[in-house]
Amino acid sequence: MGEDVRAFIRYNSRDERGLLEYLPKEIQSQIEVIPGDLMDPNGVRKAVRGCAKIFHLGALIAIPYSYVHPFDFVQANVVGTAHLLNACLDNEGLERIIHTSTSEVYGTAQYAPIDEKHPLQAQSPYAASKIAADKLAESYYLSFNLPLAILRPFNTFGPRQSLRAIIPTIISQAIGNQKILLGNVKPRRDFLFVNDTVQGFIKIGRCNEAIGKVVNIGTGRDLSIGELAKKIVELTGKGGKVEIEDRRFRPEKSEVMQLLADTRLAQKLFGWTPKYSLEDGLKETIEWYRKNLSRFKVGSYPL
Repeated sequence: MGEDVRAFIRYNSRDERGLLEYLPKEIQSQIEVIPGDLMDPNGVRKAVRGCAKIFHLGALIAIPYSYVHPFDFVQANVVGTAHLLNACLDNEGLERIIHTSTSEVYGTAQYAPIDEKHPLQAQSPYAASKIAADKLAESYYLSFNLPLAILRPFNTFGPRQSLRAIIPTIISQAIGNQKILLGNVKPRRDFLFVNDTVQGFIKIGRCNEAIGKVVNIGTGRDLSIGELAKKIVELTGKGGKVEIEDRRFRPEKSEVMQLLADTRLAQKLFGWTPKYSLEDGLKETIEWYRKNLSRFKVGSYPL
């Protein structure tokens, strides 16, 4: 890997390390794993001590769950980010913090494609917590000169993603069932394959000109959930029929109807452009779920 790597993961008594466990053993052996929790400021301080570059991806991200327990999102996403930023103030040798945002902070597009100057709209408790975290990170750059950049990926997908996300929800049902249960099929999204998202993190982490800035990454193309389901059914070769299930709908005023990225700033600052087409990314993702479908509860609706 070339550099010492440290991973701060949420503690559990089963010593489970999430998706890190999918990595080859020789790579896992090069990662120092520190169990803890973003809610523990002392634990966070110990985790970041001596780190030159910090990629902050710790968050609660499931939008439906944010309607059920909104305060959890304030605690994890806002207070947890505050703990990280405060810990970084005392971290000598710190070169860069990459704070992870989300396209959900924009809400339904007021104009498209959406650039970084688009107004922020909190249409869910999740979006509100991420806006707060983003602005807190921005304030620490302005107030304390923390070397911080904010990366704002649009809808990332790929192998290993949980069924709370729309693409694995559709794929798993298309492969395993005769029907595909969905909520609102009209919203439009800009879907970004995970390999391209990772390259975005790597490139912004090396770009001095990105410090103090918010940068979008996406494909610049969108399609509706209904169109997405049709494409996945075609690629799987299955005959699944879409059925609408009311419990999968967001509250009416909370639904984000369009997210479409303007990525000119990412291109300008660090030469990032997506390499995967939607179809190529879907094919790779479908193949992984074909081989690993037994790991999932197909047809369930995880919050």
